[in-house]
Formats: sequence, structure tokens, C-alpha cells
Amino acid sequence: MAGGAAEQRRLAAVVEGWLGRPVLIVGDAMLDEWRFAESDRLCREAPAPVLTLRRRISAAGGAANTAVNVATLGGRAVLVAPVGADVAGDELHDCLDRAGVWDRTVNQPGRPTPVKRRMLAGNQILLREDSGDPDDALDDDGVARLLTALDCATEELRAAGGEAPTLVVCDYGLGALPAPVRAWLVAHRERYATVALDAHDLADWRGLAPTVVTPSFAEATRLLARAAGARPAPGVELHLDHPDGDPADGPSELTVGVSPGGAGRTGLGATGEPTPGEGRVAMTGNGLTVTGTGVTVNATVGEGVDRAVLAESRLAELRAHTGADVVAVTLDTDGAVVGGADGEPRRSHSTPVPASHAVGAGDAYLAAMTLALAADAPLPTAAQLAQLAATVTVSDTGTCVCRREDLFDALGAPGDGAVHRALVGTDELATLVEEHRRAGRAIVFTNGCFDVLHRGHVRYLEQARALGDLLVVAVNSDGSVRRLKGPDRPVNPVEDRIALLAALACVDHVVVFEEDSPAGLIETVRPDVYVKGGDYPPEMVPEAPLVRRLGGQVRTLGYVPDRSTSAIIDRIRSHGHEPQPDTSLTSKPS
Repeated sequence: MAGGAAEQRRLAAVVEGWLGRPVLIVGDAMLDEWRFAESDRLCREAPAPVLTLRRRISAAGGAANTAVNVATLGGRAVLVAPVGADVAGDELHDCLDRAGVWDRTVNQPGRPTPVKRRMLAGNQILLREDSGDPDDALDDDGVARLLTALDCATEELRAAGGEAPTLVVCDYGLGALPAPVRAWLVAHRERYATVALDAHDLADWRGLAPTVVTPSFAEATRLLARAAGARPAPGVELHLDHPDGDPADGPSELTVGVSPGGAGRTGLGATGEPTPGEGRVAMTGNGLTVTGTGVTVNATVGEGVDRAVLAESRLAELRAHTGADVVAVTLDTDGAVVGGADGEPRRSHSTPVPASHAVGAGDAYLAAMTLALAADAPLPTAAQLAQLAATVTVSDTGTCVCRREDLFDALGAPGDGAVHRALVGTDELATLVEEHRRAGRAIVFTNGCFDVLHRGHVRYLEQARALGDLLVVAVNSDGSVRRLKGPDRPVNPVEDRIALLAALACVDHVVVFEEDSPAGLIETVRPDVYVKGGDYPPEMVPEAPLVRRLGGQVRTLGYVPDRSTSAIIDRIRSHGHEPQPDTSLTSKPS
């Protein structure tokens, strides 16, 4: 989807750059349950289908799905949220564990975990059952434990990453963020380098000064209407009906029409009397002035009503009312409109898909936008990656999760294994290994001088790579080689040695170590398999006790006969000492 090889590399570099970025997610966590059924007849009692359950899937939802997306995109995600002490809560914990999210949720006995249960037949959603009452407020003890978890998780992330973490607030009105928690987050804003806010009611978060807010058109319109005091606009007004039963945790279904008295000027018939309050939005005929409260616009009904145009015209006001540096108004099937301090709106587009494919796409958008901004990506790049993350997740029914490899594939990049830099430092290696382990990959580790790379080395490394999913090669520094091999070694400096190793397809990561022993790196990597070259048994390997203590196994691989660095160096030196023919008497052409 990028416009060329250079663009692909630029975007892929941002995705690579946010790897291991520490992110704290707080808010309304829920469980998404998908029940897939078949139906081939109607029941006798009523004209309703008889369903036979074939498959059931549970997934993290809400703030929990945002945390899952942060983790699968490569961030270091920590979730703080109240979760019920119930079966749904247990399933939610399992979902977080599988995704590699640091689960710092707070048990709330007596307060059920919110659940959305969807029943489908032929990939068509037939019904949705919601459980979990937003009126079940946290008691004082629950609030206190949630604040303690927030404080501890913030310090934990700072200690692990050595930098101020990023904060993502997911407030879907289900009661996880009562006033004391909001006040705490506002008061401790300086502890977070980047703050992203996704809230149904943005007015509740005055003072947070977020880096980015990602309201839907509904939420943005509601905020503008409240700021305007719901004053009626002169002239013809379009109004939007917001169903009274619309849930507080998802996109709204809206209708658009013309208020009485406006039909003669727009050619549209009246659809009913406008009513004050939360249930209606009124806009002028050009679609640019909001005077009521409510949700979204169906841009296919009513000339002059264009959600993107309306959102673009009000980005500055939205930034002023939210205190955000960046406002990204999401327009579901119409993409998004993004604006920053430069006042230049950016429009992105998406592909319309069935509603059952788009559940949680906003969470993927929020996760990618946050990671990109936290990695200091320019706003146009962050907006592009966020829309891409949301778009590539909607290919099938279920709760949307975007993985790093999904983004690389969409960018036309060769994939995570080829995009990463093979040459890494010790700290970066620790982060990479953690991500590989979260993905369930078996890590193979070996070390050596690799002074003169030869056929024996290549075969040895290929055999080592075959023992797992990726191979980490630790290379002795020049000083370490001199201490081990003598003052005339290495023949090739470490820069040349690691460059050759990194070019091998079987080698995933190369790291240099200064010590004589790789024990420190072994403790960092905790390899599933540690490989050494030689014909001796594994028990003779000095590092074997350490590897086994860390839960790994030790393997020794024999060398290719008559292939060794010392033998090659001896042959080169012997050729250098052979007598050269005397050419002094050889006649030269005239």
C-alpha cells in the first residue's frame, strides 16, 4: 500500500522503531464472545431459526483488546483495569496471557466482567447479548486498589524500559474510570511521555492534556454541541436522531433528515420534530455547524452533509476543547480525519466491510497511532500506519487484532524476520528475544570468534538454526579474541566478522560481547537450545550447567572435516612463505 520502495522502508522503519515501547493501558476491559452456529430450519414455536452451535471463540475486548493490539504490534503492553472474579474474567486473563500482555488487572468480586456475546449464522450476526452493568460502580476499596495498580504499573514500566511510559486511556462508560481515577491520571500526567485518549465522553477528561484523542464522529459531535451550549442555528437545519437504546460501547446507528420548515430549501422531506437534549444533533444546510448533541451522520442521505468535511472544519475547535496535540476523528467505513498543530487536515480512507468484520478495528487504529507517535513518527506517518492497522484487520469475522507481520505484509515489506536489523546491541537483543518468546518461538544460541568464515561455520550454523525458530549468534570482540587466541588474532576485525554472519540467511541476530565467556548473554537470552561445535559430549561444555538451570538444553555439533579457521590461516601463511620464482632475467617485450 505504500507508494514505492523508499516509502515502504520509511514506514517499516517506524514499525521497527516502536518495538518494545512501554505502554500502560487503563480503562474498560471486557470479553468478546463469538458463537458460530448453523441453521437449516425454523422452530415450531415461532418463525425463528433453530441454531446448532458449532464453534465458540473468546477474545479480549475494549481496553483489553487495545492492550492486545499494542502487544502484537510489538509494544510492551501493561493493562490495568477492573475485572470480575468470574468465568468471563478467567477467560479474559487467558486472552491477555496468550497475547503477551502484562496482566495487572484488579479483581473486583461482586462486579461482573462485561461481556458481549454475539450469535452468528453464516457469518451474519443474529443477536448480541451484553452483560455487565455500567451502574455497578467500583466501591472505595476497588478504587484504592485500582490506583495502587496504576502507580505500581507505571513504575514497573519505567524501570523495565528506562524511560517514561506511554499511557492509553480507554473510557467506554462502563464504570472502570470513576472520578477519583480520572483525577489521579490528570494529576500524574507528567509521568507519561505520550498520552492517548479514547473516550465516549471527552468532556470528562478536561485537564488531561493528551497527546492524541481518537473520537468517533459521534463523540466529536457531542463534545462540540456541549461546548456550543446546544444553541439552535439559524436557517435550515439538518438533524440526526440518536436512538435512546444505543449502547455506550460501540458505533451508533443514526438517521439524517431535515427539520420541519427546511424542506423547501433543501428538497428533503421532514422526518420529525427536533427535540432538545442528548438525542439529537442539528446542523446547518452546509453541514458545517453543529448546534445540538448526538452522534454521527449518514453521508449518503441529504445533500451537503459530509462527515469528513464537517470533521475537517472543526479540528481546531476539537483540539482546543480537548487540549490535545492531535485529534483523529474516526469515520468508520469512511476512514478518518486527522489534524495537528499545523492546522493541516489529513484524510485517510478505508474499505467498507461487513459489521462483523470491523469489531475492534478502532482498537487497532488507536494502538498503532499511539505507538507511532510515541516513537516520534511524523503525524502523517502515524495517521497512515494507524489507518493501515485498522484496515488490514477487517478481513474476517471476529475481534480485530493487528500484528507486526500484518503491517509488514501490507506495506510490501518482506516481513518481520527480514525487516529487523540483524546486528543488535545487548539491550536491544533482550527486547527482541522477549518478543520472540511471546510469539512462541524457540530460540537457539551459539557463540564463537568466527574469525575466518568458512564452509564448516556455515554448515554448523545451518544445523544450529534447524534446532529452533531463530538463531542468535554471539561474537567475541577483538580484545576477547586476542585473549583467547593470541596476539596475532583476529585476522579479521569484528566489523567484518559480524557483517558476514549477518548476511547468512540462517542467522537471525548477531551480537558482540567483550567478555571471555558468553554467560551474561546466556542469562539475557535464556535460550531454548544452546549449541557448541565439537565432538565432545554436551556435559563437557562449560556453559551447560547455566543453560540447564535456565531451562534450556545443550547440543554439540561436529565440524566439517578438514575445515577450521586455524587450518585455513596456516595454509595462507605457508603460501606466503613459499619461494617465489626469479623473474629478474626474464626478457621483456621491446
